[in-house]
Amino acid sequence: MLFRHIHYFLAVAEHHGFTRAAAALHVSQPALSQQIKQLESLLGAQLFDRTGRNTRLTDAGEAWLRYARNALQALEEGKRAIHDVEDLSRGSLRVAVTPTFTAYFIGPLIAAFYARYPNVTLQLQEMSQDKIEELLVNDELDVGIAFDEVHSPDIDAQTLLTETLALVVARHHPLAQQKSVGLSVLNEEKLILLSAEFATREQIDRYCRQMGLRPQVAMEANSINAVLSLIRRTPLSTLLPAAIAVQRDDLIAVSLTPPLLERTAVLMQRKGAWQTAAARAFVAMALEEADKVALPPKRQQGSD
Repeated sequence: MLFRHIHYFLAVAEHHGFTRAAAALHVSQPALSQQIKQLESLLGAQLFDRTGRNTRLTDAGEAWLRYARNALQALEEGKRAIHDVEDLSRGSLRVAVTPTFTAYFIGPLIAAFYARYPNVTLQLQEMSQDKIEELLVNDELDVGIAFDEVHSPDIDAQTLLTETLALVVARHHPLAQQKSVGLSVLNEEKLILLSAEFATREQIDRYCRQMGLRPQVAMEANSINAVLSLIRRTPLSTLLPAAIAVQRDDLIAVSLTPPLLERTAVLMQRKGAWQTAAARAFVAMALEEADKVALPPKRQQGSD
């Protein structure tokens, strides 16, 4: 049995037909059909029901599907293990993060990683935590950075840093000179917040309800850069991790007393996954970088 047999079987199962699977694989349909027949002969069972309009898995095919997926995943890990170079003179790394980390943490981290390991090819994606977990479990990512509310039992999480949400304002804002303000200010300030698809917004709404707060949400945006751009140009304020403002000269992070929301960021990897040298190096550098960028807002205030 060849790697190709498993790959072709999974393609037909996913596309529910030989024509669509052949197109996705960039092979001819007769060649694909021949490979599947060879596989069925090797296994001694018919894997697909070809009698209907759509090709369906037989009971035997359904039973073998999970094992085929696991086998393909193990083979892909094996390929990476073979090509893994411990001195990191080459290699590849697949990383995904939830959106707020791209605004302050990922830039310095990736820059430092590239400076140290310029020949490692890095693929960086921004997505929701649920999607990160899904891709990690499916071996489509090496490392994810999200929060400690991990849902999948197949994910290992390592504490990275603690984020504190602050009232982020421009330097021209009336509250910019304050080191801290009470939570009740959220009932008075006009805010621009991230839209509902962000975990940050869901967490803010939940904590505000728990604290009996009714923030005045004047605008919503589905981009952190858009939120920050509008903060600079309007009297609006926002709620974002304090570290985002710390790294920008034109923004101030005003502490909320008591803190509205503190959350723990974690490094996520699939349990039992092969750890490439690049992944191990990235995790080590992420932990180093976390000590540099997770600064409390008071430290920024003291620098004025």
